Amino acid sequence: MSELHVRSARRLSEASGILALAVLLDSAVEHYRGSFKNPAMLLPLAVSALTIGVNLHGRSDLRDTAHRVRRGVGLAALLTGAGGTAFHLYNVLKRPGRLDWQNLFYGAPLGAPAAIGLAGILAMAAESLRAGSSPLRADRVGNYPAGRLLAAVSGLGLIGTAAEAALLHFRGAFHNPVMIAPVTLPPAAGVLLLHTAATRHRAHGRATRWLLRATGVMGLMGSAFHAWGVQRNMGGWRNWRQNVLNGPPLPAPPSFTGLALAGLVALSLLGKRSDG
Repeated sequence: MSELHVRSARRLSEASGILALAVLLDSAVEHYRGSFKNPAMLLPLAVSALTIGVNLHGRSDLRDTAHRVRRGVGLAALLTGAGGTAFHLYNVLKRPGRLDWQNLFYGAPLGAPAAIGLAGILAMAAESLRAGSSPLRADRVGNYPAGRLLAAVSGLGLIGTAAEAALLHFRGAFHNPVMIAPVTLPPAAGVLLLHTAATRHRAHGRATRWLLRATGVMGLMGSAFHAWGVQRNMGGWRNWRQNVLNGPPLPAPPSFTGLALAGLVALSLLGKRSDG
């Protein structure tokens, strides 16, 4: 087992942990606002907390063998994301008007549960990289090895997360020009990452790396802008009990950071001959 794959696995644990942390905090706020009227609304909190725990363990693990518990929690996170997406879609479709703008704006967010699913995929990918017979490195899907599959997951994840941000920022009428950044930079990084994985062009790889780094920083800065958005509401942070619930979601932007980190891992794997 090469040092590269152990290092990549640990970095994937970081990326998965950041995504899981964003899900834990965001779903806690949103489901609290929904009064946890459905007991299933507690599930993503529990699963995301477990995912954070196993990723902290994975980040510190220097061994070159997969861990069954970490892999199992990753699978549970993936299934939770799939089930949550189905529940959220049902929530929107049962409303009068079904898939109209009003329901998309104010119903259960369709893209939100996918984040815990992506965290689960990255957690399982980390364990597969540690294993000697990694399914990510096997010629299973169009002869695509680890780097290309991770690039596909990260690139499509960035594009999908940007689409969710675009919907909510459109609801906010893009009243701040900075709101354009999360709907332009991440999808550009995602598209270029997918293109780089397909072509293996070195110049594209350098541009992709810088775009992914910028996306990662933007994700962290996004929480600061959202905190400022909470402050702009009546009462500001003195009225935090109401404004945190009704203001822009504080934990959501770092999802971009987690996916950008996973994309950087994909680029590292793509740069090695063993991943060709």
